[in-house]
Amino acid sequence: MQVLKFGGTSVGSPEAIQAAMTIVQEKIKTDPIVMVVSAFGGTTDALLQCSEMAAAGNESFRELIEAITARHLDAVKKLIPIQQQSSLLSAVKTLCNEIEDLCNGIFLVGEVSLRTRDKLFSYGELISSKIITAAFQARKQPVAWWDSRLLIRTDASFGNAQVDFGRTNELLRDSLFELQEPLVVMPGFIASDGNGISTTLGRGGSDYTAAIVAAAINARHLEIWTDVSGMMTADPRWVNNAKVISAISYQEAMELSHFGAKVIYPPTIQPVMNKGIPVWIKNTFAPQDAGTVIQLESYRNGAAVRGISSINQLALLSLEGSGMVGVPGFSRRLFEALSAENINVILITQGSSEHSICVGVEALFADRAKAAVDRAFTNEISLRRVEPLIVEKDLSIVALVGEQMKSHPGISGKMFGALGRNGVNVRAIAQGSSERNISAVIATRDVRKAINVLHEEFFETTLRQVNLFISGVGNVGSRLLQQLQQQQQYLIEHARLQLRVIGLANSKKIVFNEDGINLSSWKQALEMGIPGTIRDFVEGAIQRNLRNTVFVDITASETVAGVYPLLLEKNIAVVACNKIACSAPYAYYESLKKHAHDYNTGFLFETNVGAGLPVIGTLNDLLKSGDRVHRIQAVLSGTLNFVFNHYDGTKPFAGVVRQAQQEGYTEPDPRLDLGGKDVMRKIMILAREAGARLEMEDIQNDSFMPESCMQGSVEDFYKEMLHQEKHFSNIYEQAKQRGNKLKFVATFENGKAAVGLQEIEPGHDLYHLYGKDNIVLFHTDRYAQQPLVIKGAGAGADVTASGVFADILRATLH
Repeated sequence: MQVLKFGGTSVGSPEAIQAAMTIVQEKIKTDPIVMVVSAFGGTTDALLQCSEMAAAGNESFRELIEAITARHLDAVKKLIPIQQQSSLLSAVKTLCNEIEDLCNGIFLVGEVSLRTRDKLFSYGELISSKIITAAFQARKQPVAWWDSRLLIRTDASFGNAQVDFGRTNELLRDSLFELQEPLVVMPGFIASDGNGISTTLGRGGSDYTAAIVAAAINARHLEIWTDVSGMMTADPRWVNNAKVISAISYQEAMELSHFGAKVIYPPTIQPVMNKGIPVWIKNTFAPQDAGTVIQLESYRNGAAVRGISSINQLALLSLEGSGMVGVPGFSRRLFEALSAENINVILITQGSSEHSICVGVEALFADRAKAAVDRAFTNEISLRRVEPLIVEKDLSIVALVGEQMKSHPGISGKMFGALGRNGVNVRAIAQGSSERNISAVIATRDVRKAINVLHEEFFETTLRQVNLFISGVGNVGSRLLQQLQQQQQYLIEHARLQLRVIGLANSKKIVFNEDGINLSSWKQALEMGIPGTIRDFVEGAIQRNLRNTVFVDITASETVAGVYPLLLEKNIAVVACNKIACSAPYAYYESLKKHAHDYNTGFLFETNVGAGLPVIGTLNDLLKSGDRVHRIQAVLSGTLNFVFNHYDGTKPFAGVVRQAQQEGYTEPDPRLDLGGKDVMRKIMILAREAGARLEMEDIQNDSFMPESCMQGSVEDFYKEMLHQEKHFSNIYEQAKQRGNKLKFVATFENGKAAVGLQEIEPGHDLYHLYGKDNIVLFHTDRYAQQPLVIKGAGAGADVTASGVFADILRATLH
């Protein structure tokens, strides 16, 4: 004998019912079947709504009953040949009339008891099972209908009745002994007490009904047919890459279902586990899929963790007080107070100091729990030995489940490390002595992020998803987006990394798309975006609360640089091409570094110096490995190097500068380059990274630019440079006569920094520097005789974008 249960979605429409019937008729060829069915999908919720509306005096319940009736009559007409419909239509109408009579009674008294509600709820399964039985008969399939209320006996705990297994098993075996048909259809969820009064087994109780029947008749196996192809490693509504678990132990399945996995009702496992009956989870709409088998033995699924689940709407109750230390009985009194109110405790955790004890309960019962516990400890509270019960709401539990976790050290550390890196604060922790589950209480707003983070961490074949918010889509920003698009597939295939641009912003508009902005049409998407400021953009990134989030600043905006603390505090990594933050007053620079450290997130700004060259990273590696920097010499302006490599007096100096701007080498305002301010920022950043507390005013600037050139607008700047051409040509000619080249050099030595134009002799490392190249010389303990030299293109949109790209990748590994 085999037992097959079909849930609400599996009998949610005439088409679904026909699919379920086909599955049953195929399987009945090998073994007789008991088919347990739920109410049509959504019917129980509709009946609950009817009772609430009627109790509230809202006569609209009649319209809802009409809709319920029409739905079931329509199913009869689609499933049963017209000549066989009459008696079934009459039976369905009679049952729906009884629903209306019950609701009229509720309406008249203005309240609904649990007993009445159980009676009302029973009609959903009764009607669906009657219709399905008649549909089999219309197919000429021999079938019997069993009334679950006559076979499953419970106590009178209406709403969640407890089964009398002794009497129930006896009734079911007797019915099986008398059975002549190869197929039985029976309603799930419903039962009756010793007086024959209808009871229910709890929401989701149809699974339980099927397990009770399977255990009583010693079924070969139990199949739960639903709308998913088995139990999943995580909720597929939240985790796109969730995978089907092929096999799982009874204990693991119980843990996952207890912690929110909706595929199976938690009490279902116990009856079949006692008999060792395998349970299959199958998909009505994809019957060819293998599904999940739940059985005695646990099999590895590629990882110690079998699955990840969660419970929402949790409240944490904390009993605290110095008077608890060393005094026995506090825990007992706490649990007695909750038990007296029929409040189930979901999670327990207590500090070894005995100063406090925390329990998790459904948020619905939190206020009732507080009143009960405060009453129980009235004396201690008045004497200030115990504080009034502390209640925290808007919490959830996220749980890792796996039979094999106990033999794998480090699972807890890996779990909490992953959550911490993504800014998910853990409020309480519990781990069973079996080490089969590790539970963490977190804010409900973080549940989706937490489950995705943990799924990536423990199921290694899953892509690691990184979510980018990019501010600035000018020359460098556009190239970055082009590079991201070009490398998307490569990173997926070779690094198991999926980079998605979730948000884009320019100075006027912002756009978000949680599925990822199409990088082939990002310009159109931004054009159709909404007006917004950088604060709006940052708020959008924070509110979305996505895992592995990186904010990328490709602007030269002081306002954008001012939002970094907000992002770092939310564990959003910051990649800054913008130099303003790191060259701001030292206190701000230091606070950003501290934020990154305190919140365990990335703050990366490699492109602040040398564009795509590995200057800052190399400096940091030297210091981390114990080397000491004594002197830094550098040509750090690709713009100035380009200008002095191309200026030979045959073309005006202003023309060469304009060429550099047109080719994308200069800052938006070229005076930042020509006046030395940009180089000052860069050498200060290097000095700070080397450990110096420098400010801009501490840096000596030997400017070669006439003061008159630095006044007015950018166009005024170009005009004045033409007037000052003699000044520039004289500087060039003097260097040429001595066989030297002009380089704008930055130095840092003995805690002091300076920038200025210098004549470089042919034998110097800085002499052979062409085009827009930068060069940095690190003189250290280890590189005393010959400096460590980093040299290459130090300007240009492509190389700068590639440096930003590299920082993004580093941020994902933080």
